[in-house]
Amino acid sequence: MVTRVGVIYHPKVETSRPLAERLATFLSGQQVQTWSASAWDEEALRPQIQGSDFLVCLGGDGTLLRVARAAVPWAVPIVGVNQGRLGFITEVQPEDALKSLPLFLDGKAWVDERAMLAVRLPRPYQGLDTVTALNDAVVSRGAIARIIRVKTQIDGEVLTTYRGDGVIVASATGSTGYNLAAAGPILYPQSRDLILTPITPHLSLSNTLVLPGGGVICLLVQTDHQAMLSLDGQVHITLESGDAIKVRRSPHVARFLRLRPPGEFYRTLTRRLASPDTAGA
Repeated sequence: MVTRVGVIYHPKVETSRPLAERLATFLSGQQVQTWSASAWDEEALRPQIQGSDFLVCLGGDGTLLRVARAAVPWAVPIVGVNQGRLGFITEVQPEDALKSLPLFLDGKAWVDERAMLAVRLPRPYQGLDTVTALNDAVVSRGAIARIIRVKTQIDGEVLTTYRGDGVIVASATGSTGYNLAAAGPILYPQSRDLILTPITPHLSLSNTLVLPGGGVICLLVQTDHQAMLSLDGQVHITLESGDAIKVRRSPHVARFLRLRPPGEFYRTLTRRLASPDTAGA
């Protein structure tokens, strides 16, 4: 029985908070304890997530990435309402959100578990030695347009030294993001494998590798200029030459509630890649 639900909105989308208020009013009318917060207000968000039965997240894929990272310790499932452009990991369109809620309350949805990345940092970031990402971890050049070198090891064995704009380590969920733009492959969403994709390689290995999720990928930065580590395109950490980043599959998973069957992924994929500008509001 559902007793507590969080409704999370995008603070910069004009229609997001009013829709969140309508959904919260409906839930309260169903005797469900409801709380609401901005997806960008992590201090308010995290304490509320624990003890919730599920979260309703209004926004695009980027908003869901934020909320999925915040929900990590408690594995609370998320319903994504698409107020973004593509909406690969959202489930419901805004106009259908209110009429879909009873289905989630009645247990008609299935749980879609997605692999996440555990990223070991060269030095603590906000007090953490290891951080979690859902889409990808990207080591790339900084503001200066110069090639960087990234010596790459897999399970302690040297693979190669990439020379180019950087390297992407992506999950299956992240395979349709930056990895796809860099000509990487698309994985089935529930895959536990990892993808290693170079970014504009120059005179170095140019092929993408799909690797078992149980392995460890070590990226050693070798550059005379600034480099960056980007997590889900939202968390950015400055790197120095000699810094090593270790990426593996996280013990945590992101959990999404779905009404559509698993095979719907392929239809969504072809539709949204064919006309991305009209895929979502």
